[in-house]
Amino acid sequence: MASAPSGGNQRILLKISGEGFAAEGGTTLDIERVRRLAKQLKVLTREGVEVAAVIGGGNILRGAQSEDLGIARATADYMGMLATVINGLALSDALEANGVPSRVMSAIDVHKVCEPFIRRRALRHLEKGRVVILVGGLGSPYFTTDSAAAQRGVELGCDLLLKATMVDGVYDKDPQKHADATLFSSLTFDQVLDQRLQVMDQTAFTLCRENALPIVVFNMAKEKGVIQACHGEKVGTLIST
Repeated sequence: MASAPSGGNQRILLKISGEGFAAEGGTTLDIERVRRLAKQLKVLTREGVEVAAVIGGGNILRGAQSEDLGIARATADYMGMLATVINGLALSDALEANGVPSRVMSAIDVHKVCEPFIRRRALRHLEKGRVVILVGGLGSPYFTTDSAAAQRGVELGCDLLLKATMVDGVYDKDPQKHADATLFSSLTFDQVLDQRLQVMDQTAFTLCRENALPIVVFNMAKEKGVIQACHGEKVGTLIST
């Protein structure tokens, strides 16, 4: 395997929200967005970067919608986990079409289409240059895919957590509501806490902070956003110790 790019990271955890797989302003699955992401991951794997990706399912269903749906929150969360499997399979297919080997590993039992998540097996896949697509969240209700990303990032020994969103990074206030919102280029974990900035849920953020796992929040709509963030270029917001 080739060496990682200069100034870059050898092993990354990419967190992709389900909304990032949907057409702008829409829902369900935008396969063209998935294909564009697969092409970026192909570049990174060819450079020798080991890639694990935690996939969201919010484009299909979010557990937080349980009240609107009139069903139990735990049931809605399990439905959301199944939605991540759909997105993960789509990404895997797009990667394989680009000549990039991948494995979909699930925290819930769907053995007909996914491998179960086993840490040592996931590490072996990464070492062999396969993109490991992690679906099913943590396999338990009430935990977000942000928490899954932090957990997997730490246990797989990743150098960096890339949080792909639909905004350019972390702002001092909501940029959709405030035209004068300021984008931060970098922050410490303590600054995020002191200023009560919204980066990810508290459980996920605390896990990253306690294990000194840096986070880059960036806009996945940028043409080469994943590549730039992995290379350590100035894109989005870097959060570190």
